[in-house]
Amino acid sequence: MKGPEEGNPFMDVDFSATFKRNESSIDVPGFYDGSGIYKIRFMPSELGVWSYETNSNCSELKALTGKFECIAPSASNHGPVKVSDTYHFAYADGTPYIPFGTTCYVWTHQEDELEELTLQTLKSAPFNKMRMCVFPKRYLYNNNDPALYPFDGSKEEVWDFTRFNPDFFRHLEKRVDDLRNLGIEADIILFHPYDNARWGFDKMGMDVNVRYLRYLTARLSAYRNVWWSMANEYDLMENLSLEDWDTILKTVAGNDPYDHLRSIHNCRQFYDHNHPLITHASVQHHDPRYIFEWKTQYNKPIVVDECSYEGNIGLMWGNITEQEMTRRFWDGFLSGGYVGHGETYLHPDEILWWSKGGELHGKSPDRIAFLKDIIESIPGEYRERISFPPQWEYFPCLGKEGEYYLVYLGIYRPAVKQLDLMEGKKYKIELIDTWEMTITPLEGTYDHNSIVELPGKQYIALRIQNV
Repeated sequence: MKGPEEGNPFMDVDFSATFKRNESSIDVPGFYDGSGIYKIRFMPSELGVWSYETNSNCSELKALTGKFECIAPSASNHGPVKVSDTYHFAYADGTPYIPFGTTCYVWTHQEDELEELTLQTLKSAPFNKMRMCVFPKRYLYNNNDPALYPFDGSKEEVWDFTRFNPDFFRHLEKRVDDLRNLGIEADIILFHPYDNARWGFDKMGMDVNVRYLRYLTARLSAYRNVWWSMANEYDLMENLSLEDWDTILKTVAGNDPYDHLRSIHNCRQFYDHNHPLITHASVQHHDPRYIFEWKTQYNKPIVVDECSYEGNIGLMWGNITEQEMTRRFWDGFLSGGYVGHGETYLHPDEILWWSKGGELHGKSPDRIAFLKDIIESIPGEYRERISFPPQWEYFPCLGKEGEYYLVYLGIYRPAVKQLDLMEGKKYKIELIDTWEMTITPLEGTYDHNSIVELPGKQYIALRIQNV
């Protein structure tokens, strides 16, 4: 819609609309997109005819009305992801969503050729969630300046924090759209501490922070594949208090009519994931086996978005092996939660997947894809962790007593193991080599206390089913 250009429309003009259908009424904030253009984006949740009326302090934009019809979605459109059954996720239409995420913090701040290469890599990768920052990053292996910034001005002079740069946000939206077309959720990180006095986006002040959040949510909330991460390593942003983070959460939730998923990620100290506006726990921790405890503590889905990185850089968190990354995925998923991937292999041009994207060089993604196929094949009622008797208690296991067990032996390598299952049933067993990516049915059937011969090697899982 056309409106005023004079003055500072970002500060001077309020613009929103109310959308109605039958008893449904949704207030949606609008935004200024530059050059006298004002926009409102709406994501309807019901089929049928909707009406709208705009609201504004500007006469040109006030009381504009119209109607449109919401038709059935395409086969690939399942709507936004929500929490389902307390500890899990599903799309709005009820289709289960199982997050297999990865991290490319500033992939949208690179040259177009590299960004397109990242998207090409994702086409054949197993990942369906991408953690990504809004702001650029200055850190080890991140020394380049982006072409676009979120505000008018420059780092050499001064930023005008009262005027946004629509070109920056249009580019971000294009990449969120690109991810959506690949079936990938965009887990958007709103703040991070890795500015190192380069641009000052980590210390803008709360007035600017709130204004930025309102503008960003007005632009992006209608994208169905958006998640909101308040911060990466919130506890390293010492200039923001717990009260500030509470304000940030309330601002995002209050300006997002669609109630997208919300989290806040830690470095050392967990945020209080019991906060009512936190939908799921986004965790950094090296041992995903604690997921079972955290589920009990927070009664929410647990996503270990950072469990360290497959790679070979000098930093402690960035040089675990491909076998260890694969193991942590199995440990986390079979503990009843979710785990995210990351990769940090040295590169002559400092193009590390964890930050800039590009190409994957590690061996864990293929194994993660193998795990993904197995997890997605499990009926929903069998996706909770169950406890085994003492001699099996170190092994995470999903399933249902007497019906289905998916148990991971991890670093242990027994050559024989005695079962201790529900009596009065017969079981079939498949031996899963999680590294070689093979599934081998064992001959015959087994009683509740049968002795099973095993290959005596690490990274073996067993799928045991009642016959």
